[in-house]
Amino acid sequence: MSAVASAAKPLDLAAIRAQFPILQEKVRGKRLAYLDNAATTQKPEAMLRAIDYYYRHQNANVHRAVHELAERATTAYEGARDRIAAFIKASREEIVFTRGTTESINLVARSFLQPRLQPGDEVLVTGMEHHSDIVPWQLAGAKTVAAPVLDDGSLDLDAWKKLLGPRTKLVAVAQVSNSLGTINPVADIIREAHARGIPVLVDGAQGIAHLPVDVKALDVDFYAFSAHKLYGPTGFGALYAKRAHLEAMPPWQGGGDMIRTVAFSGSTWNEVPYKFEAGTPDMAGAIGCAAAIDWLDDIGLDAVAAHEHALLEYGTRRLAEVPGLRIIGTAPHKAGILSFVMDKAHPQDIGSVLDMEGVAIRTGHHCTMPLMERFQVPATARASLAVYNGEDDIDQLLAALQKVARLFA
Repeated sequence: MSAVASAAKPLDLAAIRAQFPILQEKVRGKRLAYLDNAATTQKPEAMLRAIDYYYRHQNANVHRAVHELAERATTAYEGARDRIAAFIKASREEIVFTRGTTESINLVARSFLQPRLQPGDEVLVTGMEHHSDIVPWQLAGAKTVAAPVLDDGSLDLDAWKKLLGPRTKLVAVAQVSNSLGTINPVADIIREAHARGIPVLVDGAQGIAHLPVDVKALDVDFYAFSAHKLYGPTGFGALYAKRAHLEAMPPWQGGGDMIRTVAFSGSTWNEVPYKFEAGTPDMAGAIGCAAAIDWLDDIGLDAVAAHEHALLEYGTRRLAEVPGLRIIGTAPHKAGILSFVMDKAHPQDIGSVLDMEGVAIRTGHHCTMPLMERFQVPATARASLAVYNGEDDIDQLLAALQKVARLFA
């Protein structure tokens, strides 16, 4: 079910959990089984300490000023850019700081795509995309064309290839589906699109914390992700873009550090990536994101992938024991997401019962309304895994689902 096989050393789950203060919380008087990681991950002490240290010892606005606190803040902030770039094998000039995946995609839609559009031009997406990888292209004036999803939740790659055409100005694809867990063949997609001269954006929101990313090896044009799904802070993310694209793209917001000169007769722009970073940046967010990357790297993504793969297999087996439960999304290459429906219980009711048992999941359409329509369900219940989850979380989920089955029999 996972695309990543590894013989990595088993994780010390107890030691990892001890680094997450919130996992000690009681919910409804019960042990917390936090299985809502596709929405946001919890935060390790190392990340929390980095942000706390910044505000206690480095807090100042970055760049321009010459006082010592500003120097400390600037060094830490730009060091974070170096760390994030190294994590995905990019050059620092190709990393634009944003508020997250959504803003990163909107930046590409407005600054890269919109100036290139003619009436009738298309963006080719998939039927499993998040709304944030659909709506920005529409707002920019493009027609969104979606490649179909097979019954198991896999992308119909043959159909996708046939949809590539002369009006396709961009391909946009999720690395991992947030609703199904499907791992898309992004390397194949990039290669096919580039053979036709079409640039590609990969939505890495659900992939960044689970799969190694090498933007140079992929040859991807744009890669977007959010820190809060990477054990980092909310409200911060990054866009990787090839430098040639950034150089050619106009800025999309004005003010602050994105300028080189300003006059009433006209202004000029800073070098990349700064011409896309208007206003006071989120220094703490950048520093916290870098600290989260350091923490995750210390564990090792191979070990994380092996752990989550084993847990996904265990969870898939256990959920099969629940009467009337059906998993939506059974692709052969899949990350740690268990999305399901039950015959007699609405997902909202499932989530409410599970909450009373200390189990945190997500219910709804997961910002993938076209995908819900494809599978003819109004919503699903979604349990999503992270490095600190274990079989005990799955067992607690199972017990709670057995209670749902009894209540709605």
